[in-house]
Amino acid sequence: MSDATEKFDAAMSAWREWQEAPWGRLRYTIAEANLVRHFDEPADSPLRVLDLAGGDGGDALRLAARGHHVTIVDYTPAMLTTAAERADAAGLTDLIACVEADVNALPAEVADGEFDVVLCHSLLQYVDDVRHTLAASLAPLRSGGLFSAMAINRHSVPLTVAVREMDLAAAVAALDTDQARTQMFDSALTLRTAEEIARHLSDLGCQDLHHYGIRSVCDYITDDARKRDPAFYEDLERLELALTGRHPYMHTARLFQLVGRKLE
Repeated sequence: MSDATEKFDAAMSAWREWQEAPWGRLRYTIAEANLVRHFDEPADSPLRVLDLAGGDGGDALRLAARGHHVTIVDYTPAMLTTAAERADAAGLTDLIACVEADVNALPAEVADGEFDVVLCHSLLQYVDDVRHTLAASLAPLRSGGLFSAMAINRHSVPLTVAVREMDLAAAVAALDTDQARTQMFDSALTLRTAEEIARHLSDLGCQDLHHYGIRSVCDYITDDARKRDPAFYEDLERLELALTGRHPYMHTARLFQLVGRKLE
């Protein structure tokens, strides 16, 4: 087992707590809303979805609950085991398949799968050659299929450091670096911007790109306890959904999401 896999496996408990927190719930709710608005009609037609680096099924379970068939690819066994357990508990086992593999070395049955939808969420900040990873991610997508990429937004980091940590010197320093670190998984990150990823996707044959922001305001509200109040959370979610595709808020949101189609 690699060091990276051991780190991810050891962080499972903290990861599940994060997912269930208001900021984690917003991440999945908004990403799903942005994605499904681009699904082909009829809306009730089952799609074949590939969830790359899909972890414990946070995105996959939501799409399977809509009746779509989802294949989760991840290289961390503990994540896939949890994904299978969650699918079983939700009665979605028949709609979710788990494949242990690296995104840059997909097995033939996945690489040649001609999927209708491919997700590449929360992966790009962990790779060095982002263009290579994007090309590998697009390969299993059929012509005209839908692609969704999501990553930490580099533009958000100086603001997050200034507002949440009140460390203005560190915020200034963050303006001129694309390097960071995640405490939860104890891993180095390379921060990207939506503009950078959009250029790569356009070059690789992805068209009609739509730029969304995820957690446009949540991470700049320092009272985390207030976000756990159901009424406040309901208002926060409504605001986030209203802002996700609205200029200029997507440019400073904590995460960016790009949704487009592979050239036919």
